[in-house]
Amino acid sequence: MPEKIKSNPYDIVRKFEETISSYTGAKYGIALESCSAAIFLCCKFYKVKEIKIPKFTYPSVACSIINAGGKVKFEDWEWQHYGWYELEPSPIIDSAKCLIENMYVPGKAMCLSFHGKKRLKIGRGGMVLTDNTYLRDYLKLMRFDGRHECALKNDILGAVGWNMYMTPEQAARGLELFQWYKGGIDSPDEYSDLSKMEIFK
Repeated sequence: MPEKIKSNPYDIVRKFEETISSYTGAKYGIALESCSAAIFLCCKFYKVKEIKIPKFTYPSVACSIINAGGKVKFEDWEWQHYGWYELEPSPIIDSAKCLIENMYVPGKAMCLSFHGKKRLKIGRGGMVLTDNTYLRDYLKLMRFDGRHECALKNDILGAVGWNMYMTPEQAARGLELFQWYKGGIDSPDEYSDLSKMEIFK
């Protein structure tokens, strides 16, 4: 009888992380369920206070900052032709609309999106690019209910985290699509002016 082969579902996520981090020039890539989750967890790690962002951007950016305990100050920034902007004064970058070769900026936490409208159209998913080992370790725990990448019966929980893990199915689709990926910046979106919305005042 042939020997049973056991597969580790986390291997495919790690492979996707390694592929994107290598392409972008980052030391580490930590895959999550969305770019919003990436921004939220980075805001928690850096304990953000008041953060400046463009008033024309996706609402989840402001929501993530507020839910992480920060305050939002809206600025009149033009950024869409670059595909990214910094959440000032933090080292966090919203790079949901840009995925190009060797784009990583040292010392930053660059948050990517793999939404169905983005360049690498997985349908859902995000990633943080970083060279910070402490941020990497924090994200790996907090994205997965405080669990380590092993069977639950063999694990000792390391933190009270969230369920924000990228599934192996999403990672596999990402690897499949990346074979033909040509890079680039997303076309501009018609965002609403968040500074005029009552919930953010």
